[in-house]
Amino acid sequence: MGVTAFPDPANLSQAGSMKSKHNEPDWVGITAGGTFLAGGLLLLSGKKKAGMAVTAGAMALTAFDQQETIKEWWHTLPKYLDDVERLLGRAQNAIEDLSAKRDKLRSMFNR
Repeated sequence: MGVTAFPDPANLSQAGSMKSKHNEPDWVGITAGGTFLAGGLLLLSGKKKAGMAVTAGAMALTAFDQQETIKEWWHTLPKYLDDVERLLGRAQNAIEDLSAKRDKLRSMFNR
């Protein structure tokens, strides 16, 4: 015996408008992808300066297209930096502890 959820009629109109929006081509994404491809081909052909310039343009287009994602990353970055700083602090403490133990063992063997 299965359970089937019936769609809410109020949400059907929203789904229809979303579907029509998804049928349109993403011109910024297509342009960014083509620009990345062109930059990669220029780099492979040995034209490093032109390839880097075109690839930088593609990165700018991608950043323009993904503004919300970049904002989310920007706001979560301090949390990750704090986590990394905490991890490095632990590693430093462990290394200092091992160094102290090494010095203690050396002093015991050198007697």
